Amino acid sequence: MTDRFQANCLPVLIGSLPVDDHAEAVKIVFKYTPEIPLWVQLPVYREEGMMAQFLPGLPGFTIDKDKIFIDTDKDDFDDELLKFYEEYMAVSEGKTELFNSRFALKEDTAKGFFVFMDQVKKLSNTPVAVKGQITGPITIGTGVTDQNKRAVFYDNQIMDAAVKLLALKARWQVKQLSKFGCPVILFFDEPALAGFGSSTLISISREEIAGCFDEVIEAVHEEGGLAGIHVCANTDWALVFDSLADIVSFDAYSFFDRFMLYPDHIRRFFKAGRILAWGIVPTLKAEDIEKETSGSLVAMWEEKAEKIEKLGIDKSIILAQSLITPSCGTGSLSFDHAVKVLEMTKNVSKHIRNNLK
Repeated sequence: MTDRFQANCLPVLIGSLPVDDHAEAVKIVFKYTPEIPLWVQLPVYREEGMMAQFLPGLPGFTIDKDKIFIDTDKDDFDDELLKFYEEYMAVSEGKTELFNSRFALKEDTAKGFFVFMDQVKKLSNTPVAVKGQITGPITIGTGVTDQNKRAVFYDNQIMDAAVKLLALKARWQVKQLSKFGCPVILFFDEPALAGFGSSTLISISREEIAGCFDEVIEAVHEEGGLAGIHVCANTDWALVFDSLADIVSFDAYSFFDRFMLYPDHIRRFFKAGRILAWGIVPTLKAEDIEKETSGSLVAMWEEKAEKIEKLGIDKSIILAQSLITPSCGTGSLSFDHAVKVLEMTKNVSKHIRNNLK
């Protein structure tokens, strides 16, 4: 599937910005990453929080003051669950339009998507690709609880519904973004994977995680999209490499050495033509953002790319199958720091690509 899209160290963003105007957010995206623009989440709005934004449509979904949870004690919960699966089957079998279903994003929780769609239509040139994103199933499953504060991952019934909800919401995004006639990239954001193997996720098996990934990524592939998994911390990278993901997005600034503990996986990954999204521009610490420059990050990237080259992977392949990104979203940063992150992302990519010529 990646044969339709050449990454060539193009810049792309992760998803969030620290502004309160969706139109302004899209302008910023077009300024810094016009080749692969994306719709933007604005966490200043509670409904665009990582958990809240993609949960509407799930049976038992409840907002009580500042709390979001799945209430399985509701009198009509069983009826809700039955209706959910009836609608899921109707959409899957083509009897109901995905566009008109509960699996479509709505403007009240994902305004950035609709503003983005309107603005892309006005572009005079078609982008190289367009990108969307959605919270991944492991992060939803472990970060959202029921009324008893038990993570929904441990309720097989709710977790199955949650994975299906995310799969079809991802598929809906790809279907909408495909209207522009260029490749569509859809990232599953999975910060919770940083906890795999720790006491937090000790009872979750590799097979369960793999099953969740298979279902949501296959939904993206069914619509012809490229699926990425983004983890902004360290994890068991074998889990991600062994998934069906076309793109693996990682924090190359802070966790490259741990990433390199999987040399065989990295070799197979590149040999399969898959794409590595290098989060080489720091977002975690303000002091890192302040001290780095585009030049220092280019030098850092070159040094790290050389280590991958020493695994037996030709530099031309690394260049062709890489994207340049911030290490994570910028929604929690100050505006000035976010702008610097975007500027460095653009400039690092530009410098590396100039060396391709």
